[in-house]
Amino acid sequence: MRRTSRTEPRLAAAAGAVVGTLLVGGCAAMPDSGGIGKVELSQGTADRNLQVRVFPVGPAKGAKPGDLLAGFLDALTSDESYDTARQYLTAEAGMRWKPDAGIKVLAANPAVQPGQTVTDADTAFAIRASSRVVAEVDDKHAYRFADGQRDVALPFSFVREKGGEWRISELPDGVVINETNFRNSYRQVDRFFYAKQDPSAAAAPEVLIADPIYLRRRTDPLTSAARAVVAGPSDWLSPVAQTAFPTGSTVEQVSVDESRTARVVLSGVDLGSTMLCRRMATQLFYTLADQGKGQVERLDLKGPRGAGCQASRTDVPFTGPGALVGPSAGQQYLQRAEDGVLMEVHDTEGSTVRGPLGKPQPGKQPLGTIAVARDGARAAAIGANGHQLYTVGLSDNVRTMPEPLLTTPVRAGDRAEDGLASPSWDGRGDLWVVDRDPQNRRVLMVRGDKPVTVPVEGLDGNTVQDLKISSDGVRVALVLKDVRGTRSLWLGLVVHGGSKDAPTAQVVGLRPAAPLLTEVASVSWAEADQLLVLGKENGRLPQLHYMSTDGSQNSEAPLQGGEGMSSAEASEARGDVLQEVKPVLARQAADGKVYRLVNSQWREVNPTFRASAFVYPG
Repeated sequence: MRRTSRTEPRLAAAAGAVVGTLLVGGCAAMPDSGGIGKVELSQGTADRNLQVRVFPVGPAKGAKPGDLLAGFLDALTSDESYDTARQYLTAEAGMRWKPDAGIKVLAANPAVQPGQTVTDADTAFAIRASSRVVAEVDDKHAYRFADGQRDVALPFSFVREKGGEWRISELPDGVVINETNFRNSYRQVDRFFYAKQDPSAAAAPEVLIADPIYLRRRTDPLTSAARAVVAGPSDWLSPVAQTAFPTGSTVEQVSVDESRTARVVLSGVDLGSTMLCRRMATQLFYTLADQGKGQVERLDLKGPRGAGCQASRTDVPFTGPGALVGPSAGQQYLQRAEDGVLMEVHDTEGSTVRGPLGKPQPGKQPLGTIAVARDGARAAAIGANGHQLYTVGLSDNVRTMPEPLLTTPVRAGDRAEDGLASPSWDGRGDLWVVDRDPQNRRVLMVRGDKPVTVPVEGLDGNTVQDLKISSDGVRVALVLKDVRGTRSLWLGLVVHGGSKDAPTAQVVGLRPAAPLLTEVASVSWAEADQLLVLGKENGRLPQLHYMSTDGSQNSEAPLQGGEGMSSAEASEARGDVLQEVKPVLARQAADGKVYRLVNSQWREVNPTFRASAFVYPG
């Protein structure tokens, strides 16, 4: 997409319909054909920094089926209800058509196949318009990348009504829209649900998990977001999510006043229970606060008979997204390259941690990967040969290295990577690790001092190379390697079960998290719904990407890659948890230098630092 200044408006309209657009800045969403139409600029707060406003008109007099189809498709991108789009349909088709059935995101507007023409004698006509589907959004607003970017043929039928005007009589349910217009007309936001409790663990604080969805940008976005959360989680997230809203709950009204208080009126639910009301209000508050950035600071929830409650970020106990990231989430740690010693980094200075990990081990090789727990009180370390897993307290009271918590066999012919890898902590204190033993590949969850094997469904011959568990403990990012050696990123859900004495867990629902990346070098959780991924697209140099957990790339926050970068880390503690957004960290493999990304520029942390790793807790 081409960058354009505020003073460079471009005008376009559909063939057979007039559509006005104005660039305010950024990338333009443009129809593929047409003349010049009306231009208006909205001054509303919700429209700041948006790229395009689209104002359609009805079908032109005497429009042929091909032009009628083009006008209908452009009308779907408008900033209004679908009343104008329905003017292109017969009355019966307008009543049957269900635009909310889902969205097909196309590489380009559907093309009418060659040879399809209409004569003045025709009273009926059919078109099979074709295009390539790059993504789909289902009726619950959940996005899914279209594997393989498949082609689709869309059937449209037309009839000539009384008066000689053509109208669409048959069409697919849902909306079809090209990718550029989709990015302009729809916006990704998060709706929030409670993570299901682990029946095998002690009671833990409730925490909200993000369920990213796509909603229309300027067609009553707050009401749409409220209704989306009341409707329940996406099909993918539902195995690990639960909602406070009973079946039959309905959003009647949403408004925001000058004090930045969102007022939501529900029907179909009794708000007499204070606890139930607060749980519902909390889900709505974080959902609306994410949709209306800076516009919502409190939420007032009311029922049909006046009962109600409030929610805000200051509620205690805190149950918002990131509730389990831990008190030390923003602390940076460096593992010194020359001796494996673990250091805390404060601005540009460092100090060794307390306990054995802060001291060189005389006569021993430096430890491998180290991961600091989210509470900052302990760390996990892989042994120098990759076959031992230790958990070590970061305290003066711990004077010597403990015995390994887990040991895997050392076999003849083992490669350096054939051992334990990528230890990662969730917010409930469970430690996760990958065992790459060629004869016993597995994912392990360590609770206390007990390792539990975690089956991973849907691997289809791939092997797990690395992982990063989210703070909530119910979502995990997996780096998988296929038979060709390609490393790709996938997201899975962790379903906990069993009992306190016999806990179980399994990873289900695998789906690609960065479908266009052909080689993933590192991954970390960056926000409630985002991953920071270092990888490369086919034929390109490695770059940093923010990827949503639904597999879509966040194009609003591109990061500049660094030459020779081998790993990158972000902190999951952002926004609601810490006032200051913690910078992205990166390390170069060649010399072990470490960098922070500050104001879109990479800055070396300290010229004297040489690190084998530079990480945040988790």
